[in-house]
Amino acid sequence: IYCWAFGLFGSLRFSHLTAGMVDLKRHEKETLFPTATGEKEPFPSLHDPSSLELSVIVPAYNEELRMPVMMEEAMGYLENRQKQQPLFTYEVIVVDDGSSDQTTEVALRYTRKYGADKVRVLTLVKNRGKGGAVRMGTLSSRGKLILMADADGATKFADVEKVEAGLHDVNIKPENMAISCGSRAHLEEEAVASRSMFRTFLMYGFHFLVWFFCVRGIKDTQCGFKLFTREAALKTFSSLHVERWAFDVELLYIAQCFKIPIAEVAVNWTEIEGSKLVPVWSWLQMGRDLVFIRLRYITGAWRLESPRKTD
Repeated sequence: IYCWAFGLFGSLRFSHLTAGMVDLKRHEKETLFPTATGEKEPFPSLHDPSSLELSVIVPAYNEELRMPVMMEEAMGYLENRQKQQPLFTYEVIVVDDGSSDQTTEVALRYTRKYGADKVRVLTLVKNRGKGGAVRMGTLSSRGKLILMADADGATKFADVEKVEAGLHDVNIKPENMAISCGSRAHLEEEAVASRSMFRTFLMYGFHFLVWFFCVRGIKDTQCGFKLFTREAALKTFSSLHVERWAFDVELLYIAQCFKIPIAEVAVNWTEIEGSKLVPVWSWLQMGRDLVFIRLRYITGAWRLESPRKTD
């Protein structure tokens, strides 16, 4: 019993002492986006009222090869929807997470083609991690609704209509807060059949840790296709600490702490080659982060924040 108690105390103390704070500071270069003519204009703030229907946040790290397929599909869908619904307005914010390739230049081709009102590129000075990139893009967005979508195009972009329907299925009043998560849970049986026993064990182990420490009631927390009302995005991203693979879990943990309604909607998903996720190491890293998320909130090292403006 003493050993167990000592181990628990040690874990709590270690998690508390090693906790980092929310870093919302931006480098001066990260406050501006280039226009189609190369001029620089300041990004707006998530704290400002919305001025568009939809913002799409695309985190991208060394995605010069995979991103064009996703962008062509997304822009084709968005442009066609705008033709059919003239009142529909949108923006796509590509967040280059400190890439060493031509990700920014590839993204800027779409700015030059469609204009900076529709496609904006935020180039981070240093790599923050996927969660950090999504947060910085979200904090720079103008949409009434905010969609995070992976640069690999694994999820069919037209499925945004499914996650939009998910928002309508939950009660967003009176504070207009809700989140709709794309989900691959319906594909799990097929995935298990094609994976090794070891990877299947890691997957189920991760699911158990998510359920035990952080989030219950959501079968797939990791699908990179999530839709937020503007109010829910401000509430959750203002408290986010984890900036790498487990950030989705913390976002949903925060949302459940604030009692924000969450819908889970099945979407089409295809595994795309070139993932930055290292199967064993990344899963172990995420497992560690899941434990720390819960312990750091329990010990008060991390707190749920009131939304505040970035520097």
